[in-house]
Amino acid sequence: MKIYTALYCEVANHLTIYWDPGTDEPISSLFTKTHLLQLPSGKKLFEVVPRQQELRGRSRRMRLSRAEYKEIARWTEQLRPTRQCMKMLKDRFPYHSQSTLLSIFSLEYQKRTKRTMSRHHVPDVMERYYQRYLNETKVRPTAPVLLELANEVDLSPALMARIILDLFLKDTDGEMPSKTVLNNMLKEPSLIQDHILANNIYQCTINDCCYGPLVDCIKHAVGQEHEVLLRDKLMERNLSFLDENQLRTMGYDKTPDIILEVPVAVEGHIIHWIESKASFGDDHSHRTYLNEQFWSYWNRFGPGLVIYWYGFIEELDCQRDRGILLKDCFPTDIITLCHATQLQQMSESQKEDKE
Repeated sequence: MKIYTALYCEVANHLTIYWDPGTDEPISSLFTKTHLLQLPSGKKLFEVVPRQQELRGRSRRMRLSRAEYKEIARWTEQLRPTRQCMKMLKDRFPYHSQSTLLSIFSLEYQKRTKRTMSRHHVPDVMERYYQRYLNETKVRPTAPVLLELANEVDLSPALMARIILDLFLKDTDGEMPSKTVLNNMLKEPSLIQDHILANNIYQCTINDCCYGPLVDCIKHAVGQEHEVLLRDKLMERNLSFLDENQLRTMGYDKTPDIILEVPVAVEGHIIHWIESKASFGDDHSHRTYLNEQFWSYWNRFGPGLVIYWYGFIEELDCQRDRGILLKDCFPTDIITLCHATQLQQMSESQKEDKE
């Protein structure tokens, strides 16, 4: 069977595959033929879509089983935090969204870094990195020496850049640089007087997909974007709410992103608050959030909803009866007090008609 093209739509959760009817065998019974497609060349292809019961496993997915997550996590162990790694991940796991894969890789790489960072921060090791950088830039002044070195020793390029810049400033000025000066130069390499080092710092920053000032900026922007998306969705449904900024002006110190002024029901569960997480929910991060945020929200405001916009391990959605519901998108089946009243009135009216 030859597949000519596959089109994915995350919003509709729909997969379309075009298949050549002139090939060996009919398409798998997992698919249902919908209609014939006539190409400009005259070739005819059938358009097929997965049957609904198999769609979850065939389209781009956000919620993963723990076994699926572990498979991706194991595969990321061979990757370095460069932007090229995302193409490799996408090729290996084509049915998962790129945002989900990037979030999983970032989580796993940060765990790996925490386990191994101490060996890179030994003074002798850092000095060896620095001397190697100086020696190689003399021979290859235009080469991405720091980026290559970081990949060779399995260290984040942005963290390698910080180590080398720190030692360079200490070597130049004779004293340890302040964090403010160091951070400003990492954010704006043009402030570094040595142009070769400035170029190497810049290359490390733009090629690191897990650490560094560029990644921090992107993460902050993405987090803000999803909070705005959440507020827009609530306003579309005419739901009255208070956001985090309003709650802080009222004197609350630790608050979820949204407090609903009138509770709603989602999948049969009452919801008082909503927390937006522009990340994937794995075991470690979710356990941390439960202990540091979610249970305190539950104690103060009652049951609530957490949206992991890039998906989560589906076995983690096990606290519903205790008052914490997990979703990977804004819920479409929200029941409001007004809606519930209307449903009750309709039910009573139908009973009266039958009588």
